[in-house]
Amino acid sequence: MPLYRSRPITDPRPMELVWPARPYLPSYVSALNRGWARDESRPESGPEDRAAIEADAALFLASLVDREARGAPVTMPDGTQVPRLPGYRCWMWDGEFCGSIDLRWQPGTIALPAYCLGHIGYSVVPWKQRKGYATRALNAMLTLAAGEGLSRVEVTTSPGNIASRKVIEANGGVLAESFLTLPSQGSLTKYRYFIYL
Repeated sequence: MPLYRSRPITDPRPMELVWPARPYLPSYVSALNRGWARDESRPESGPEDRAAIEADAALFLASLVDREARGAPVTMPDGTQVPRLPGYRCWMWDGEFCGSIDLRWQPGTIALPAYCLGHIGYSVVPWKQRKGYATRALNAMLTLAAGEGLSRVEVTTSPGNIASRKVIEANGGVLAESFLTLPSQGSLTKYRYFIYL
């Protein structure tokens, strides 16, 4: 059962958010084989996902919904590891895999540790971009975030990523600050947006 469904005027097929599951896995693997990686700051995350799926597909799928943060630590762009936060990933689906969007949080607070660049992160595969999928997926994830008790979420992006900034602003994002990421994240300039729920 899809979590969210949208039928844009310009595209006859709906885009829906789905929980990662075995029926969608071949299309996900196909996207990995075409060079897409869930973590754009770590291109090696694509081959890592492929290896995890080959080793144990059921375990890989289960790891994408981790509300108790029981999974392995998260690897940063410089290779260091940090504690995992509770969260989950949904997949964008329009008959094939379109991208992913994830939500993470700290129980009882809207604050995030410095190493976490926002409550929500998303990535659309290049061949599905410019269809409004990221905007609609973020809108759906905001509803899920509110259901987790969050009153505000942070979403970050690079200043030069105009498409991502438009996605965030279309969902009510307010630019809060420009900041430098931690050295473990490359000391990059980012924009932090707040979206009030």
